Amino acid sequence: MSKNKVVIVTGSTRGIGKALAEAFLKEGHSVVINGRGKEAPEWLADYQETSYYISGNVSKLEEAMSVINKTVEHFGRLDVLINNAGITRDTLLMRMTEEDFEEVLSINLTGTFNTIKASNKIFLKQRNGHIINIASVVGQLGNAGQANYAASKAGVIGLTKSVARELASRNIYCNAIAPGFISTEMTDVLTQDQQEHAKTQIPLKTFGTVEDVAQAALYLANQTYVTGQVLNVDGGMVMNG
Repeated sequence: MSKNKVVIVTGSTRGIGKALAEAFLKEGHSVVINGRGKEAPEWLADYQETSYYISGNVSKLEEAMSVINKTVEHFGRLDVLINNAGITRDTLLMRMTEEDFEEVLSINLTGTFNTIKASNKIFLKQRNGHIINIASVVGQLGNAGQANYAASKAGVIGLTKSVARELASRNIYCNAIAPGFISTEMTDVLTQDQQEHAKTQIPLKTFGTVEDVAQAALYLANQTYVTGQVLNVDGGMVMNG
């Protein structure tokens, strides 16, 4: 990937999103960080010249369009869109409310659709662009207590493949990354026994890091003959599914 690409990472104030943003910033690219908070995260002080914070809830189309438009106004173009914004509302199906289900789909799936739709005209005009959607192995395997999350991530995978087919003739690439167990604040809340049980499902017997996911995104953003694919960053976990 040539230097000085303009990259948007949604949901990038912390966790995997932050790692994605920092990986591209360290490679010399200009990166838009996005979150729902009004203030930019403190860690952006280290990247003042090449970063730009835009507040916006991508589950709302008008706000997603605002994020895309402000990016182009500030940096002049858009080269890579990374859809990372996502939430969980885990509970068993019998306890899951309609609100639990719809809120997760709204942010995880509809938010991904909204930013792709909002950036579509820009990529078509440029006749080039990379879209990278963060899915999950749960979208491939399912998981008890995560019917809403699994449905949203399975939807992201279907959306990825459809967009890839639709836009390939214009040199617009659309791929997904499906992380498995990644060491983040979400896995830190698991008990030691829960973590050890999870590792029994992973051939490599360890959790991945946010940097592993970031390296996968850097790879996909540099490809010109890879589209419509789901790259699993899961230590081999899906092989057991």
